[in-house]
Amino acid sequence: MQAAALLPPVPVAAAPARAGAGAAACALDERAEWESFSRPAKGRDDAWESYLAVEGMYCPGCSLTIEQALMPLPGVEDVQVNGATATARIVWAPAQGRPSQWLEALQRAGYRGLPASDQLAAVPRRQARRMMLWRWLVAGFCMMQVMMYAVPAYVAAPGEMTPDVAALLRWAAWLLTLPVLLFSCRPFFASAWRDVRHGRIGMDVPVAIGIAIAFGASTAATFDPGGPMGGEVWYDSVTMFVFFLLSGRLLEQRLRDRTAGALEALARRLPETVERLAADGSTERIAVRRLQAGDRIRLRAGEVFPADGRILEGETQVDEALLTGESTPLPRHVGQPVIAGSANLSGTVVVLVERTGAATRYGQIVALMERASVEKPAIARLADRFASPFLVAVLFGAAAAAWWWWPQGPGHALGVAVAVLIVTCPCALSLATPAATLAAAGALARRGILVQRLEALESGASIDTVVFDKTGTLTIDRMSLRAVRTRDGVTGQEALALAGALARQALHPASRALAAAAPDSGLQAHAVQEHGGRGVAGRVDAGGASRCLRLGSAAFCGVAGSEQAGLAQVHLADEAGWLASFELEETLRSGALAAVASLQRLGLQAEVLSGDRSAAVQRLAQRAGLQQARGGQGPQDKLDRVAGLQAAGRRVAMVGDGMNDGPVLARADLSIALGEAVPVAQARSDFIIQGGQLEGVAAILQQARRTRAVVRQNLCWAALYNAVSVPLAIAGQMPPWLAGLGMAASSLFVVLNAARLARLRT
Repeated sequence: MQAAALLPPVPVAAAPARAGAGAAACALDERAEWESFSRPAKGRDDAWESYLAVEGMYCPGCSLTIEQALMPLPGVEDVQVNGATATARIVWAPAQGRPSQWLEALQRAGYRGLPASDQLAAVPRRQARRMMLWRWLVAGFCMMQVMMYAVPAYVAAPGEMTPDVAALLRWAAWLLTLPVLLFSCRPFFASAWRDVRHGRIGMDVPVAIGIAIAFGASTAATFDPGGPMGGEVWYDSVTMFVFFLLSGRLLEQRLRDRTAGALEALARRLPETVERLAADGSTERIAVRRLQAGDRIRLRAGEVFPADGRILEGETQVDEALLTGESTPLPRHVGQPVIAGSANLSGTVVVLVERTGAATRYGQIVALMERASVEKPAIARLADRFASPFLVAVLFGAAAAAWWWWPQGPGHALGVAVAVLIVTCPCALSLATPAATLAAAGALARRGILVQRLEALESGASIDTVVFDKTGTLTIDRMSLRAVRTRDGVTGQEALALAGALARQALHPASRALAAAAPDSGLQAHAVQEHGGRGVAGRVDAGGASRCLRLGSAAFCGVAGSEQAGLAQVHLADEAGWLASFELEETLRSGALAAVASLQRLGLQAEVLSGDRSAAVQRLAQRAGLQQARGGQGPQDKLDRVAGLQAAGRRVAMVGDGMNDGPVLARADLSIALGEAVPVAQARSDFIIQGGQLEGVAAILQQARRTRAVVRQNLCWAALYNAVSVPLAIAGQMPPWLAGLGMAASSLFVVLNAARLARLRT
C-alpha cells in the first residue's frame, strides 16, 4: 500500500464548485482513502477504477442521469451505472480529478454517493431496507381499512345509504389515505420532484402525477360532494396502487440484496484488523490495509486470512468454499500456502504475508464480481436510452385522454387520465432483463462461478458445441498407474514395491506416480543417483540381498521394442536385465466424466483439442466419454477449428486454462476458464470456474438457457400487459384501482419470475 498523499491540485477553472462539500467528502481525496474502494484500471498505469454505491435510485432509469452527471467531471474517462444494484463504476485519472467532485456532482443531481466499502458495511442498506418495510406496512394497513370503508359504496343499492353515512365513510378513507400519501409515497414524490427539478422525466414522474391527481380529485369530491368532481372518490385505488407498487419494489430490493449477497459476503469476509508479529517477538494489532509483503501475522481458529501467504508455524484446516467452491476443509501445515478470504478452522498459525490487497486471489475475485455487477446487458442499456421518450409519450397520452373524455365530466376524465398514467408505468419492462441476469449471476457466484460479462448469459443460451483443452482442463498435473507387466517369476506387487523404493527418491512426475501407487513395503533405497531426463539408479535391500536397480526410460534400462503409442512407460531393470514395465496415463480431472455426461444430456456436442499426440488424446477422450478428439493441435490449429465450426453455423464455447488458449478463448462465442488458469486465459474469459470443477460448465450453460427463457417470459408478459391494458385505459374501461392492480401485478410477476434464477438447478 502506498503512503497516503493528497491528489495534485486541479485547476480552478476545471474544478466544480465546492459549496456544501463536507469534510468527509474532502477526506476521500487522500490516496489512502480512495484506494480502499479503488483499484488500478486493467492495462493502465495512469488510471484507476473506483466503485460508488448510489443512494436515491428508485428505478433503473436513473442510470443514464447519473452517468451524464459524472462523465463531464475532470479526470473521469468512463462511467457505468447499474440501476438494479445501485452501483457506479468510475474509471478516472488521479492526476486530473478528485473523488470529492463525484459526490458533489451526485448531490447536485439529487443523489448521494458512498464509497463501495462504506456501502458494503451494510448500514445504509439496512436502514433503507427497514424504511421500505415500514412504508409497505403502513400502506398495507391503511389499504385494508380504506377497502373496508369502500365496500359499502360498491355493494349498497341506490338510496340504501344515506348521504351522511356516505360522507362519513369518505372522510374516514381520506384520513387513512393521508399517512400513505405523506409517508409511504415519499420515495415516488421525492424521485419525481428531483427529476422535474433537473429537467428530465423519470419513471416515477407519471406515478407521482397519477397518485396526486387521484388523491386531489378525491379530496375535492370529499370536501364538496356537489362540486364538479362529483361524488366519486378513489382512495381505495390510491392505497392499493401504492401498496402493490411498494410490494414490487420491496421484492426487487430483496432480490438485489440476495443477488449481491455473494459479492457482499466476499467483501465483508476480510477482517478489519490483524495481529502482526514484530522482529523482537512482540505483537500489535493493525488495520489490514497496512499489511505489506514480508509481514508475519498470527491467526487463531475461527479467524479469516487477510492476505495470501505461507504458513511458518503451526498446522490447521482451512475452508476455501467461498473462493474456490471446494466445500471440504483442507489441511495446511508448515510451508503450504493459504489464500486471503479463506477461514482458519482449527489451529493457531503464523503466516508470512506474500501478497496483499488487489494482488491477492481474493482481490482479483472481488474485482471480477464488482465489474460484472455494474455491467448492463445491451437490451437493458437500450431500455435506459428510450425510457425518457416513452415516459414523455405517456404524459401526452394521459393528457390527450383527459381532453377527449372531459365533455363526459371532469371526474370521469381525470379517472381515465389517472388510469393511463398508472397502467403505462414501464416498471415491468425495465426490470425484465436486469432482474433476471443479476439473479442468475448471483446464483452462479454462490456456486463458485464468477461472471465477468453479464452479456455472456445471453450468448451462452445459444451454445451448441463445447470444446475442451486437454492438459490442465480435462486432466490435472498428476499421472496415475494404468498397468504393470513383469518378467516371469516376479509379481506385479513385488516389482511395484521395488520401483517405489527408488521412485520416492526422485522428483519426476512419473516417479511421483509410482511412489503413490507402490505399497508401503518398508524397502529402502541406497546410493541413489538421478540421471536427468533418463531415470534413477540405486541399490535396494530386498529378501536378504542387495539389488542394483534402474528405473526410467527404455534406453536407460536397456529395454528395446517395448514402447506403445499413446502411452507413457517407465521401466525397471536389475543386474539380469528387464524386470518390469509400468504404463502410466494422465489423471482425469475429478468430475470430468460427469461434466461431459451433463453436457450430452443438454443436447450439446463436445470435443477435445490438444497439442499432445493423437493416440494419447484419443485414449483420454474415450475415458472422458468424448466422441470427438483431435491431437497435435497448436494454437493456430485450435483457432482454425473453432472458426470452422462457427462457419458451419455452430455456436462454440471454449473451456481452457493455458497461455496458448488465449486466442481461441477470445474467438469463441463463449469462453470459460478454470480458477487456476493463467491470467491471460482468465482475462479472455466470460466465466471463471473456481476450484476447477468441470461440472460448472454444464451449470453455466443450463443457467444461461434458463435466463434467456425467463427474460423472454418477462418481456412477453410486459408487452402483452401493455397491449391489452393501454387501449382499455384510454377507452375508459379500466378504472384507476384496476390499473394500479394490473401495473403492480405486472411488476410482481417479473420480479418473482426472475427470482427463480437465484437457485441453480442440479
